[in-house]
Amino acid sequence: MYDASFRLRGKTYDYKIQYEAIKKFMVLPKPDDTHFMLCIGLDPPLRQGQTRYPFVVMQFKQDEEVTLDLNLSEEELEGKYKDKLQAHYEQPLHQVVAYIFKGLANKKITAPAKDFTTYVCCSVFSREFLCVCANPFSRHRQQYGIKCSIKASEGFLYCLEKAFMFVPKPATYISYEQTQSITFSRVSGAVSALSTFDITVHLKAGAGSSQFSNINREDLKALEDFFKLKGLRVKNEIDEETTLLAAALRDEDMASSDEEVVAAKADRGSADEDEESVDEDFQADSESDVAEEYDSNHESDGSGSAESDVDNQVDDDDEDEDMEEEEEERPKKKKKTG
Repeated sequence: MYDASFRLRGKTYDYKIQYEAIKKFMVLPKPDDTHFMLCIGLDPPLRQGQTRYPFVVMQFKQDEEVTLDLNLSEEELEGKYKDKLQAHYEQPLHQVVAYIFKGLANKKITAPAKDFTTYVCCSVFSREFLCVCANPFSRHRQQYGIKCSIKASEGFLYCLEKAFMFVPKPATYISYEQTQSITFSRVSGAVSALSTFDITVHLKAGAGSSQFSNINREDLKALEDFFKLKGLRVKNEIDEETTLLAAALRDEDMASSDEEVVAAKADRGSADEDEESVDEDFQADSESDVAEEYDSNHESDGSGSAESDVDNQVDDDDEDEDMEEEEEERPKKKKKTG
């Protein structure tokens, strides 16, 4: 780091950047609680071949401390850098680098917004997972980064006071003033659609959009509340889909219940028809029986048979008398005597 510029050296690059080119300077804590990322926004951006890099992202270990003295005279410290730099530092490395950049470039350090935080909670098996805790007693460590991805690149999304910032690659900065609306949507066609969702940030004046994918579902409420707090237009398609799905399920349940009622009525109707139906064969038999009982021919036959019974009875009496007479007329046989 020099008086008016700083230099980046590597195996494949060597850049000298003026402090005047620094437009933004951000210190972002990584959710792993192990590293800090320093993001430097440049205008004009760095060029490597045909690729432009508007941000330089540096990573430092959180617990790495350093002790150093600046190579500055007392006159320079008291004159040019008064109240900006100190002669001696004994602090974590990321803080020392941030303070020196702030003093030399005269830029404000931007940090994540305090209105939005996520929390790492410990389960009963001591496994850590990213979530938003409503109960303050279950909070373990405050976190500001949200794990997500841009296309195939994984990283962390930070909600700053005036912008979004996605790091490390591709480093993406979107100010709230350029944002027209934000849409929450499910991961279409994905197995994890119930546990993750996407955020699409639409820019003003038709400048396009940026999509942040595979965000934990537990961060939905906190993000939505924060965006509304910042006065951003939010469209939650997830709730709309859930409402439509619930309505469709209710309609299906009502339709199925109606079909069951209709089917039950149909079954009951057939049963009633069976109960009230008349057995034609049975009626035919009974009618024929009654007809035979009151048939005129049958009545005549019945009366004739009665008279014939009387005549027969008289004839029988006559025959009995004739038989007695014949027995009397027969000569009695003489009994043999011994």
